[in-house]
Amino acid sequence: MPSHVLPSSFVAPSLQVSSSPCSWRTRPSPCTSCHLSPSSSSKPLLGSHDYSLLKSLTLSPHAVNSEADSSTRRMKEVKERTWEAFYRAWDSRAAMEMVDTVERLGLSYHFEGEINALLQRFCDWNASEDLFTTALRFRLLRQNGFPTHSDVFGKFMDKNGKFKESLTEDIWGMLSLHEASHLGAKNEEVLAEAKEFTRIHLIQSMPHMEPHFSSHVGRALELPRHLRMARLEARNYIDEYSRESNPNSVLLELAKLDFDMVQSLHQKELAEIVRWWKQLGLVDKLDFARDRPMECFLWTVGIFPDPRHSSCRIELTKAIAILLVIDDIYDSYGSLDELALFTDAVKRWDLGAMDQLPEYMKICYMALYNTTNDIAYRILKEHGWSVIEDLKRTWMDIFGAFLAEAYCFKGGHVPSLEEYLTNAVTTGGTYMALVHAFFLMGQGVTRENMAMLKPYPNIFSCSGKILRLWDDLGTAREEQERGDNASSIECYKREREMDTVLEDEACRKHIRQMIQSLWVELNGELVASSALPLSIIKAAFNLSRTAQVIYQHGDDNKTSSVEDHYIAGGDRSVVSLQVSKSHSFPLPLDLFMPCLEIGWWLPREWKEMKGRNIYF
Repeated sequence: MPSHVLPSSFVAPSLQVSSSPCSWRTRPSPCTSCHLSPSSSSKPLLGSHDYSLLKSLTLSPHAVNSEADSSTRRMKEVKERTWEAFYRAWDSRAAMEMVDTVERLGLSYHFEGEINALLQRFCDWNASEDLFTTALRFRLLRQNGFPTHSDVFGKFMDKNGKFKESLTEDIWGMLSLHEASHLGAKNEEVLAEAKEFTRIHLIQSMPHMEPHFSSHVGRALELPRHLRMARLEARNYIDEYSRESNPNSVLLELAKLDFDMVQSLHQKELAEIVRWWKQLGLVDKLDFARDRPMECFLWTVGIFPDPRHSSCRIELTKAIAILLVIDDIYDSYGSLDELALFTDAVKRWDLGAMDQLPEYMKICYMALYNTTNDIAYRILKEHGWSVIEDLKRTWMDIFGAFLAEAYCFKGGHVPSLEEYLTNAVTTGGTYMALVHAFFLMGQGVTRENMAMLKPYPNIFSCSGKILRLWDDLGTAREEQERGDNASSIECYKREREMDTVLEDEACRKHIRQMIQSLWVELNGELVASSALPLSIIKAAFNLSRTAQVIYQHGDDNKTSSVEDHYIAGGDRSVVSLQVSKSHSFPLPLDLFMPCLEIGWWLPREWKEMKGRNIYF
């Protein structure tokens, strides 16, 4: 059975919609009672009766082994032919286009040596007068951490410092320049000018383009490649590349084989995570807490798109899943006195500290303590670094920030936007996630760059702010209706004394501008020399990209474009996949499309399901 087709135990799903958008930090409804029952906003993604899905996620050993052997043999053959194509691609433009295609198809991890050799050649290559190749060379080098300078675009500007109008006739060159402009860093005014110049002229040219190319340009204007989640881009580009006039058939076959292999790997990882989550038993004891292992796993697929980072995805998913439960305790369940005790116990990081905690906190404390120590042991065993103190520190910081947030909320204090963001980057889990990622990957770790984690590096802060601001754009309205903690939107409105609906939209526009500025600051990390390994720099970028993918549908009612794919009914934020007569699988609406696009649940040939059920 192909790995991109669900097992036969899956039946035609019926699609229903309910509840609210999800996030690392989307909160359950506030509760003042002594005991919470699950609210509509915190219904489990995998309830206790749904763990039979593990059987569906785990393919039979015979099917896996026989198909894996065949796929592995074929992949080896196709990879050898692709290597030959790399060695033949010494023409500069052809080589650049091949590297770009390989990276977009998600295949670069197969050819790191070949790609690095070509990128090194590009560094020494004197770019031609061609706009397309100059912009492509700049983008490939910068996104891979090679030295670049925006001065290479000076030859395309007139004496007034503006891009020449004659460039607008070269649509492919304009599109290439537009993509490159989104890697601009602070003080690179030429790239800021390029972004606006290409945006205006591409929009004006779209009505005169062929439909296929117009659609291609439209996607680039909506979400440039630099901001796209890698696995989604690979999934989507397989289809796009197959429709090109002269695709490389070897690359295309390799991309499809690799896609199926990675999807099968994700299924196994998710099965292991769900099994661990069930055995942990947190949500069985804490029925108010979010039960969202799949949501957490999607985040880690975004942060670690490389299939080789399987254990990184699994271990970080565990940490994020526990973070959601802790967040719910601080936001909606614990009293201030209990939260203060909980914070103090974590700062002590000692099992004896549990004695003073209420029962419901003891199980959460034990789960956090054991899971963190298990992760630290894995890192010691695999990479030789003792990092328990580093991991502990991230959790201590989170608990301290949660407590500060709880005091603010229950005291009725709305912080300034700057104060809010400083604390929210910590409570959002960014520092915890990226420190864990740094050690779990283990690439290029030295005592020198370990010391750079204290205090947290600026690249972590920028990524965390982007995550938090996108989170607020996607979930602020729902959280405000529930009376939850202040968001960046609420803080900014208070600062500017805004109140009307029109002013609310102006505030959201300001938050989006902040995100754009943060991306410019983040891009500076690709320009500046850093002792941090490129792997963790890319992870920080990937976290920011994943935040946009997950939350953008909640901004400005963009969910309407997603809802076109549903048979709507009831509330409009969670899809329920009915996988058998007795089992449904709720999945938040804003995660449903990314999961489908990655290909977890549907075959690659799937196009739409509007107005009808899906059959496998």
